Amino acid sequence: MKLYEYSAKELFRREGIPTPRGGVAETPEEAAGIAEKLGCDVAVKSQVLTGGRGKAGGILFASPSDTAEVAGKLLSSEIKGETVERVLIEEKIPIDRELYVSVVLDRAEKMPLIIASIEGGVDIEELAEKSPEKIVRYHVNPLDEFLPYEAREIARKMGLESELIPGVGGVIWKLYSLFRKYDARLAEINPLVISDGEVVAADAKVEVDDDSIYRHPEFREMDEYEPEEFAFVKLDGDIAVIGNGAGLTLTAMDLIKLKGGEPATFLDIGGGASEEVIRRALELVISYPRVRVIFLNVLGGITRADDVARGVVNALKDAGREVPLVIRLTGTNEEEGQRILKEAGIPFETSLEMAAEKAVEISK
Repeated sequence: MKLYEYSAKELFRREGIPTPRGGVAETPEEAAGIAEKLGCDVAVKSQVLTGGRGKAGGILFASPSDTAEVAGKLLSSEIKGETVERVLIEEKIPIDRELYVSVVLDRAEKMPLIIASIEGGVDIEELAEKSPEKIVRYHVNPLDEFLPYEAREIARKMGLESELIPGVGGVIWKLYSLFRKYDARLAEINPLVISDGEVVAADAKVEVDDDSIYRHPEFREMDEYEPEEFAFVKLDGDIAVIGNGAGLTLTAMDLIKLKGGEPATFLDIGGGASEEVIRRALELVISYPRVRVIFLNVLGGITRADDVARGVVNALKDAGREVPLVIRLTGTNEEEGQRILKEAGIPFETSLEMAAEKAVEISK
């Protein structure tokens, strides 16, 4: 689960990480009221769950008297396909320097990785490619305690002046503590700014592991929380893969790769998926612009093939755009399911390998 900036900063404040003063507004009038209370120029920041909003025009600056007008421009606008429903109004702080700090789960090494750089406010991937020497990487053994002196050592390796090391090191230590406490997959500050000698988190990004939310009831009260109906991951290919079970879905993805294609999604509808679940799953992948072909792989057990077929027919009737569909459908009630598809003029396969070949062929 990705947190909006204002929610992430609330976690920061709980853990003692300094953030600018501010508040969240859903109307221009609320925004103006917050700016008036702050009594200074403000940053008006669109609250969306996508990166790069600054470059997309999602962060503007205003005086207290102009805040309502500026907030009105952002509210209900779209930033990279997301509608802005809230804006964060924060005091505009003077920035002397911008740094970068994050904690991410390094799956290859099976441990948390702290990444820090003396250059913040930029794409860290671009910086890593052009100036890798400016990035400090530090793996933390999750079985060991991460101590404050280790965080200060990371700050020292960043090349900071001695007077800044305690403050920056303190933020690194607290950010790692937050990462562990809330079962995060990512906790990032970009930029972490030096403002009049103080260290302040000007931005905040936190992603929480969905499987841990049962341990954190406070997350279920947040605006970001939506109980997940599917296990859904967007990928970089053009063939959406849907299956009823993680194993079937991964097998279908492997075959797509083997036949020379690239998956665009992993979407597991789970066992016992109803007609309505099938319909919503198809609508979800059809709305993903990268998708050129849909590969639906269903082996009916608890899931009934006739329910799958009806869900497919209804989804295609209401689809916002036409996307070729390849179905492998076998198992419980397969004769009835295949009959429904035939009557609707929707082709299907019973061989998983043949279905994968057909999907890749269509995509090319």
